[in-house]
Amino acid sequence: MTELLFREDAYMREATGTVLELTDQGGVVLDRALYYPTSGGQPGDSGELTWDGGSCKIATAVKAEGETVVLVPAEGETLPEVGTEVTQTLDWDRRHRHMRVHTALHLLSVVIPLPVTGGQIGAEKGRLDFDMPEAPEDKELLEERLNDLISRDLTITEEWITDADLDANPGLVKTMSVQPPRGSGKIRLVRISDGDSQIDLQPCGGTHVKTTAEIGKMRFGKVEKKGARNRRVSIHLTE
Repeated sequence: MTELLFREDAYMREATGTVLELTDQGGVVLDRALYYPTSGGQPGDSGELTWDGGSCKIATAVKAEGETVVLVPAEGETLPEVGTEVTQTLDWDRRHRHMRVHTALHLLSVVIPLPVTGGQIGAEKGRLDFDMPEAPEDKELLEERLNDLISRDLTITEEWITDADLDANPGLVKTMSVQPPRGSGKIRLVRISDGDSQIDLQPCGGTHVKTTAEIGKMRFGKVEKKGARNRRVSIHLTE
């Protein structure tokens, strides 16, 4: 099983690892995964592997069976051999932008307290799809409320619960189309709070910033109609 370093410390930018496998599709599997794999609407990380006598650009990372993470090299790159010890270096600026956008989307689900039907995270912007029959009347007010939450420098923490705990509290799941991954016996919750006051709590396996002030100011983009009951709301990083 791969050791998921991104889950232990989302701010880790570099780590060593040993090549366990080269897949039939040309991917690289390490014993320790610094790179977050594409899942939950968050793109896989990119970066570089280096080793004695060689290097390899990593275009993205994807999930395989269980918690295995497969690194996908850029086209034409030379791969390290099985057993090679490598140094993983993350494209930190891109990862950090994903973290900022991802945390901002959690706050967006607070500002718009409706069931979420989908979502996507990018390095410049993100979006949530809501079960929203009518478009919001005052988009500027929603943007103001979102940035007010961000400016409060709220704390982001995590905790773990069992599958049974989640079954007993189904309201924790805001997404209608995607359910938290099961099978490992535990589910990660991400909490946004201000001291004793809880702002948001939901299952999530992605990477997040430590406090909301780190997100920076966000700008609302389009509110698009995507069906009779579906509206897509986009938000953008301003810096």
